[in-house]
Amino acid sequence: MIDKNVVKNLVDEWLVGKDYFLVDVMVSADDKITVEIDHADGVYINDCVELSRFIEDHLDRDQEDYELEVGSAGLGQPFKVAQQYQNHIGEPVEVLGSDGKKVRGVLKSVDGRDFVVSANEKVKVEGKKRPVMMDVDHPYNMDNVKYTKYLISFK
Repeated sequence: MIDKNVVKNLVDEWLVGKDYFLVDVMVSADDKITVEIDHADGVYINDCVELSRFIEDHLDRDQEDYELEVGSAGLGQPFKVAQQYQNHIGEPVEVLGSDGKKVRGVLKSVDGRDFVVSANEKVKVEGKKRPVMMDVDHPYNMDNVKYTKYLISFK
């Protein structure tokens, strides 16, 4: 079986000097290698091809046969690394908290592993009979949410 760390080190070597970042490397029991990369401006197919060739040039198919797939982290997929949060500041996201509560709002800020989502919600204001729509900040820690993902809008 191909060692995941070997593949990760090859990807890290290819990433040097590029604005891309590694999202995930997966190696299945039957040696299917899946590499996900991302970039603030999106991932270009030519760069996926280049990375794929780089990996193939450094792995020996005579030693172990494998299947290789290199691509971008999907737009609607949950974030896996902190850099994805950084890239989506100011954009709409959905967070499923560890308490099971979903919040949809704008990713307001990221500080280390902590982030804040601002959601427009009805809030009971003292002196008012009816709730008022207001922006409410929801603080989270990346390690304590079930998922966070970019909300795609077709408006």
